[in-house]
Amino acid sequence: MRSNLFDTEKNFREGIISGIPIALGYLAVSFAFGIQAVKAGLSVFQATLISLSNVTSAGQFAGISVIAAAGSYLEMAGVQLVINLRYMLMSAALSQKIEPGLPTYKRLGIAFGVTDEIFGVSITRPGMLAPAFSAGVILISVSGWVFGTFLGAFSGEILPARLISALGVALYGMFIAIVVPPSREDKNIAIAALLAVAVSTVFTYAPALKDISSGTRIIIVTVMVSVIAALLFPAADRPEEKVLKEKGAEND
Repeated sequence: MRSNLFDTEKNFREGIISGIPIALGYLAVSFAFGIQAVKAGLSVFQATLISLSNVTSAGQFAGISVIAAAGSYLEMAGVQLVINLRYMLMSAALSQKIEPGLPTYKRLGIAFGVTDEIFGVSITRPGMLAPAFSAGVILISVSGWVFGTFLGAFSGEILPARLISALGVALYGMFIAIVVPPSREDKNIAIAALLAVAVSTVFTYAPALKDISSGTRIIIVTVMVSVIAALLFPAADRPEEKVLKEKGAEND
């Protein structure tokens, strides 16, 4: 009887099923990104290519802000490094669930699809991570992200400017929907979110700080709030961290 790890068809099918909810969520969010990208002056092709090659919601939205503000390449690199640094930690965690002899090209494929949501379904999957499962999750999820971007960008080119401006509000609604629910359950998240708003407001209106470019402001605010939140709320003291440690012990 074959091991479940090597049952390629079964693992791929389970990956597709696990990725469908992610794809549906990505479809809505990337639609908003497509609209924002067109408003920033990008073409449908450019917006779609960004989503296909990056697959990072926060990084792409921040990147569009830098582009719209005519930021430098250095600012863009700094913003992306800070925002996407967490993916290095996620990849390191996933590497512990991969068979040691897995070829490099398969490891690169899994690494390409590391997002918050894909990481969540991958790290909680019992046992070792089958490449076919990752392929299924990544294929359906990234397809939803790219297709949503295309629809949003295409709509941004043909719909009236007033309607596009109204649809652009979806971006702010998305961030509210991401932050508010967990903030109601965890006061630490709520405090961190309010702290981010406060620091960002200071950098926006303070006489000297407001002259700093948009891209640099994003980097400074992100690093400042992350450091302060890490000092105030150490991860080791949080309940979910204990749960993750227990799961890791079980897998070992």
